[in-house]
Amino acid sequence: MTRYVVSRVGRAVLAVWIAVTITFFLLRLLPGGPTTLMLDGVNDPALEAKLLADYGLDQPLITQYGLFLWQLIQGNLGTSFYSQSPVAEVLFDRMPWTLLLAGSAFLITLVVGIPLGVAAAVKRDGLPDQALRFFGMAGQAMFVPSLAVLLLAVFALKLGWFPIGGAVSSFVEGPQYVASVISHLILPLLSLVFINIGPYALTVRTNMLQVLGADYVRSARARGLSSQAVIWNHGLRNAVIPAVTLMGLQLGTLVGGAVLTETVFAYPGIGSLIYEAVGRQDFPILQGAFILLAITVVLANLLTDLVCLLLDPKLRTGNRA
Repeated sequence: MTRYVVSRVGRAVLAVWIAVTITFFLLRLLPGGPTTLMLDGVNDPALEAKLLADYGLDQPLITQYGLFLWQLIQGNLGTSFYSQSPVAEVLFDRMPWTLLLAGSAFLITLVVGIPLGVAAAVKRDGLPDQALRFFGMAGQAMFVPSLAVLLLAVFALKLGWFPIGGAVSSFVEGPQYVASVISHLILPLLSLVFINIGPYALTVRTNMLQVLGADYVRSARARGLSSQAVIWNHGLRNAVIPAVTLMGLQLGTLVGGAVLTETVFAYPGIGSLIYEAVGRQDFPILQGAFILLAITVVLANLLTDLVCLLLDPKLRTGNRA
């Protein structure tokens, strides 16, 4: 078990390093540069050279990379070109909203998707199964921003049931603050859940069908166990392991969807921050945001591996790598 944990932690560290490296070099390939924003159209080579020297951008690229890694290890993500504020401070001001949105979508997908998949497998080819298959294919075919715009147009603009954008109304406190946060969250949350829950429930259904046809499940039925005991104690326990693994993999899609959804709904999370930083050519903000999202996804996948370790006895005894 220790070997398994060390292996997964090592992979997580390697994945973070690769993500950091790719982010660093890709952003250097973008057109324009930081001085474009800061000079604001002024053609002053001396001032441009000074700005590049101040931010260490006049040094060779490999030197910049080494300095960046050293600063990153110390927790320093640099300074925003636009606001002149520390990047970490800007990111942590926005990150709670993204965690609220993506985390809520993750939990709802998990809590609702598993029972839906089990119900569809138990009632194979019945109405729940057919409805889930239709719902799952519709979710796979939809594009997150398209669904977000549709929900915004119908339920916010036309019907006026929900706020048009933002995360909370101004000048509210106490219970009104909580109610405002929830009302602003519903439409972005529905956009993410609709896209993700169908495919996830279909995966649970497929795994459950395979498990219900296994010999040990038939033996459990032959011993006189109730259908509920067979389904939940024997079937789901084995079917949920691939489903948990898939949920960890889907988290990357969920985070990416949250970034797009935030842009449509003007939700003040990391996604809308990335959109603003692209327009401003604020490389440190883009760099920090991508790295933070990558670390979040990698840590979530590491947590998924550790959950699978608890659920699967074969991993604990070292019978499977």
